[in-house]
Amino acid sequence: MSSPSPGSGSGQAGAPDPLDALQREYDERRRAEEKRGERYMWWYLGYFLFGIHIVAFVMIYAIKHAN
Repeated sequence: MSSPSPGSGSGQAGAPDPLDALQREYDERRRAEEKRGERYMWWYLGYFLFGIHIVAFVMIYAIKHAN
């Protein structure tokens, strides 16, 4: 009798590979973390640009009201 090779799929066609399951889980976590990080980046950029405008308006006000 010859033993089936690991890639032949005989006997366990429906059995999930634990390594594939771990890889998919890792990829999902990485994508979620990347999405969260990108969202934070946009918030930080928005706050930064808002702050720049506040500073610019204060400087314009100071220049216009200087004697």
